[in-house]
Amino acid sequence: MERAGFKEWLSVCQAIADGRQTIIIRKGGIAEGRDGFSFKHREFYLFPTRFHEEAEKITEPQFSLPTDACTDVTIRCAVTVEWSGAITEWSMVEALTPFHILREEVVRERFKYENAPGVHVAFVRAFRLLKAWTFPNEKRFGGCRSWVELPERGDEPGLESVLSDAEFDQQRVKFLARTSSG
Repeated sequence: MERAGFKEWLSVCQAIADGRQTIIIRKGGIAEGRDGFSFKHREFYLFPTRFHEEAEKITEPQFSLPTDACTDVTIRCAVTVEWSGAITEWSMVEALTPFHILREEVVRERFKYENAPGVHVAFVRAFRLLKAWTFPNEKRFGGCRSWVELPERGDEPGLESVLSDAEFDQQRVKFLARTSSG
């Protein structure tokens, strides 16, 4: 797997690693460059961040953000992109609610951002790292960008699928039914 890290809210990373979320919804950060955001990597590690995250932006009331300082980054999950695309119809984005933990107002805000309705969506298969990968949180990981290059890792982490093949196939069928019905 490449050393690509995808910055995502800690709560979303946990939901993906637990099998409670199977999509990533992204508008893009202000540092994405002239071409804007895209899912440019087909495999990547989820880089948990608390940047812009607030517990009330997700649908899970039991989640609370840790209060300790973020001196280290711990990667616990990697994903492969099974499907990605831009969705510009709100009804189709709204139909994806069962696949994520974000509140509707958060998704709607992303959808309407900068008078260009739409979001990028990736349907992902998640893999837990058998051994968590921890490294210092460096300044180069900051800012409003989605992608970061991760440091060298001396060993292979070993991966275990979060969902069984049957569970994942069930999610894929439901997802594709909602995205193809526009």
